[in-house]
Amino acid sequence: MSTTPLLSCALGWLGWSLLVGGLANGLPLPWLDHESWLTRPRPWGERAEAYERRLGIRRWKPWLPDAGGALPGGVAKAALARRDRGCLERLLVETRRAEWVHLALWPFWLVTALWLPPPGVGINLVFATLFNLPCLWVQRYNRLRLRQLLEGRPPEAGCRTPAQGPSSLASH
Repeated sequence: MSTTPLLSCALGWLGWSLLVGGLANGLPLPWLDHESWLTRPRPWGERAEAYERRLGIRRWKPWLPDAGGALPGGVAKAALARRDRGCLERLLVETRRAEWVHLALWPFWLVTALWLPPPGVGINLVFATLFNLPCLWVQRYNRLRLRQLLEGRPPEAGCRTPAQGPSSLASH
């Protein structure tokens, strides 16, 4: 069995991730300082508490890597863990940037159809979903919590504020 398809996938995912991350780091902040049709809360009443209850997001989100500071010009979310309004607003912007990155990364599995048989493409679909969907959930969850703080409302029951430890907003 040839290792070429596996190596092609690994290099393809790495290259695509670097390209998307690099382009996202270059996006001007004004492009990200407002909700878009894609990043705004969903019409079904999306709430942070639902992410906690249904997905147990606070238990596993600290385990996700934060690649925000991996590229030149990037921002690690942990660097924005202060509670002043400016930091919270910047973190809100960075959650949008990260959401766009993970949405742009996901479709690379389609490209693998150029060199892989259908089962291999299916494996890449599963890989793309397992590695991007949790990150998307975390960005949306964090943004809902940040909005509450910025609107002067306390976080929903069970939500922690940035000063309350490892499950803070800054994780991922």
